[in-house]
Amino acid sequence: MTAVFASIARLHIVAIGAMGTFTFAWALTGVYAWPLALLAACDWFVVNIVNRVVDLVEDERNAVTGADVVARHRQKTVAIGVSVLLASLLVSAVWMPATLPARLAFHALGFAYNYKLVPWPGGRRRIKEMMLWKNVASACGFLLTCFAMPLLMYPLLPDVDVLTVAFAVGFFFFFELSYEVLYDLRDVDGDRLIGAQTWPVLFGPRGGSAVAIGQMFAAFVAVVVGYASGHLPWRIAVMGAAPLMQLAVIVPRLPHGVTSSVCIGLTWLGTALLATYHVWQYLGLPGSAP
Repeated sequence: MTAVFASIARLHIVAIGAMGTFTFAWALTGVYAWPLALLAACDWFVVNIVNRVVDLVEDERNAVTGADVVARHRQKTVAIGVSVLLASLLVSAVWMPATLPARLAFHALGFAYNYKLVPWPGGRRRIKEMMLWKNVASACGFLLTCFAMPLLMYPLLPDVDVLTVAFAVGFFFFFELSYEVLYDLRDVDGDRLIGAQTWPVLFGPRGGSAVAIGQMFAAFVAVVVGYASGHLPWRIAVMGAAPLMQLAVIVPRLPHGVTSSVCIGLTWLGTALLATYHVWQYLGLPGSAP
């Protein structure tokens, strides 16, 4: 039952969304922002629940764990998501009103991602079905929780300027996009069924794999350029090791196909790396920020 709940709620995404918010809040503002991490966890829980409800057809095609449970308890699943959303927005409104613009934008993006709200030639469409914009929208969701919320809530550290934020955002944007394409490689059959124009659907697994690899390299390059130009402090630049580690893990797997367990494992690995990063910094081990 625990595995079913973890799959329905996509706890791996909830975890990395919360840890990403906590990490970049500290890196840019110096604040250990546990309340923001909790709000980010709520936001990703809600959007994942909504996604599960509207994606039953492709989830069943892709044999996603828990799809049958959602199908039997669709209304209860929606009720849980709405309850968490309303309760967390109330908390924001009372104790952290500065976060409301980012959180409302996040959920507006989430609804447009999952429901046919976007005007388009031939009729309204949902972002999930639109070439390129699908992955960009998901990455922007992470930018809203990991960057916009902390920046709206806390002042920047003295060594952080606009270009610091820009390089950090560029690094995270490309790195997160690589995750999206890897998940698309896993979901290619279901996406083809509903007409979602992902890179693997359009260019096949080999083309999708090349895009994901290119995005990981782009994330690393953003860190190198930012650090070399003096705009990215070491405590952020060291994160450039993550895409290199992901390349080492995923490239040998690509010829054999990307499975659900591989994607979830990579996401938990990312969460573990973020947690290790904080322990390393806290202990002042070699290479940690001064």
